[in-house]
Amino acid sequence: MSITPEISIIILNYKTRGLLRQCLRGIASSGDAIQKQIIVVDNFSGDGSVEMIEEEFPEVVLIASPENRGFGAGMNLGLKRATGRYAILLNTDVAIMEQPFDKLVKFMDQHPRVGLAGPKLLNPDGSVQYSCYRFHKWYTPILRRSPLGTLPKLRNHLKRFLMKDFSHQENYPVDWLLGAFLIVRLSAIKTVGLFDERFFLYFEDVDWCRRFWSVGWEVNYVADVQVVHYHKRESAEIAGFSGIFAYPTRQHIKSWFRYLSKYSGTELPIRPN
Repeated sequence: MSITPEISIIILNYKTRGLLRQCLRGIASSGDAIQKQIIVVDNFSGDGSVEMIEEEFPEVVLIASPENRGFGAGMNLGLKRATGRYAILLNTDVAIMEQPFDKLVKFMDQHPRVGLAGPKLLNPDGSVQYSCYRFHKWYTPILRRSPLGTLPKLRNHLKRFLMKDFSHQENYPVDWLLGAFLIVRLSAIKTVGLFDERFFLYFEDVDWCRRFWSVGWEVNYVADVQVVHYHKRESAEIAGFSGIFAYPTRQHIKSWFRYLSKYSGTELPIRPN
């Protein structure tokens, strides 16, 4: 007799075979007692990831996309196959530790108005990674990738955007969360909907969190749960004007304009903070 899983862990992979193997091994050794369904969506990596899953992790539900459809569309493939009460959306560059899944499910069970939540992300050196944010102003991305962001008054805006005025030591409702590690109540998706697939890369997490708030579901930062995220801001790796021509930066700019267009003339949802 098959056991219905409590959570469906959805891992989106694109050309990170080694990290994917490490991530799956981390899940297996995490010590979590909760029943899990593990889904890997491969976004047409072509690096042997599919074959590795088939050979080493036959228990994993493998979805091999025939093309790279981006983050949101890839995660949607996994969400459509999820059978748990909750789905965990996970990047391959997250190191699992200290039973995060059991703790996150307990948090969600105790907070029925929370539709979407994320743990505290740590950098490899143990410092806090800024992974919860306030909503953008139209000029926020410009400040983040230009010298204007170093000006004192504008620097204060970025500090507020990054929630540097928040201790990151308490569970707290926030505007939006980085999509590297999220837990979502699958029943909430019935009213919120899946990721907007018009965002190929970047801003899909901002958009999703905004839509959760808009229909009355809370988005929460869960400081009680910690994982390490080996994060690289690819869109900001190349300095100066040459960075504008880099692929990740171009995708970031495209998504930014799509986001601005989508919400033009729309008020931000009411949040408790």
